[in-house]
Amino acid sequence: MTITELKEIIASGGFDRDFTMLYGETATARERFMKAAEQFESLYPEREGIRLFSAPGRTEIGGNHTDHQHGSILAGSVDLDVIAIVAPNQDGKVRIKSEGYEMDTVDVRELDAVPAETGRAAALIRGVLNRFADLGCPLSGFNAYTTSNVLKGSGLSSSAAFEVLIGNIVNGLFFGGAADATTIAKIGQFAEREYFGKPCGLLDQMASSLGGFTYADFHDPQNPVTETIDLDLHAFGYTLCVVDTGGNHANLTQDYADITIECKAVSNALGVDFLRDADPDRFYASLASLRKTCGDRAVLRAYHFFNEQRRVGEMRAALKAADFATFLRLVNESGHSSFDYLQNLYSHSAVSEQGLPLAIALTERFLQGDGAFRVHGGGFAGTIQCYIPTSRMAEYRTMIEAVFGKGSCVPLNIRPVGGYELKK
Repeated sequence: MTITELKEIIASGGFDRDFTMLYGETATARERFMKAAEQFESLYPEREGIRLFSAPGRTEIGGNHTDHQHGSILAGSVDLDVIAIVAPNQDGKVRIKSEGYEMDTVDVRELDAVPAETGRAAALIRGVLNRFADLGCPLSGFNAYTTSNVLKGSGLSSSAAFEVLIGNIVNGLFFGGAADATTIAKIGQFAEREYFGKPCGLLDQMASSLGGFTYADFHDPQNPVTETIDLDLHAFGYTLCVVDTGGNHANLTQDYADITIECKAVSNALGVDFLRDADPDRFYASLASLRKTCGDRAVLRAYHFFNEQRRVGEMRAALKAADFATFLRLVNESGHSSFDYLQNLYSHSAVSEQGLPLAIALTERFLQGDGAFRVHGGGFAGTIQCYIPTSRMAEYRTMIEAVFGKGSCVPLNIRPVGGYELKK
């Protein structure tokens, strides 16, 4: 397919079935993909073999900072995504121009980590390519243009969506689809940890790659146990949304790393590598010595893990039993635990910036017990997640956007697929 043919197919509704499945509508999607195709054409004219890919952002439902301790999570892929117009080339170079950024170029014959790329998209691209090469994938070059509506720094995991997108492109172009969704998620985690330089668990990549509403147990992270749960929030009379408080995750890598470091200090003091393998009874019996060796904040963060791990199981059971009232109560308990014990609602290096606690305070005042709210994702900046009675959604949006700005409140829908290639 040429770029001209692609634009004709978009305009004539040839992708409308996929658009409806991914986004619940077609008009905005047609316009968005047409603009992306035009940008691709301006960068890489007269290309053959055009293909379209999408990878979603994710929303964490339960299990705040449990994944890196081999715990369990609940998460869902959302109808915000990063999309790519792609075509193979013959020069062995991967060129990706993302909207708003300079073009990244990676030679598929040079896949060792480059220290100067730490923290940049090129590192993620190179890391994904490296792992596919290790799996025996015959790599070649491609050109791509990407654009994203996944809010950056929002906890919706724009980086994981990008990793999963690149993984699906490579898998589709060169590997015949041999890598399954879990493998692509693990490849993305490797790229983020080892090349990009950000310590992370597997929650973000799994939720983006698998799609739908997912329970995942990372006790054996190389072979996570997953389960898809049918969930229609609207049937219970609630709308899921996030509120972007305007914070940015760009300078918070050490805050995230400190959680992992402190949890590991406690687990090691208990004789194991990860808190999932520690005996909670031994933890509580050892508090006096753990305070001395690890510090109070580390102990509180471990306390959060043990209770959050239990809560995920209870949330899963409540949803499977269609007990939404219990689920909402557990969401609120999770939020309070993150605030009080995990302590990831603002950075201690910038205590004057506390958008997340402010948004939570305003939401609590608005809901008066009818609904739920919590920090969303990694925390320290970015967004909160809310379950608002649908009948009051417009009122809530007006209230919260008066403080955080027009467009800061973003309703979300769970999309049924993860990384995906759109086909006519």
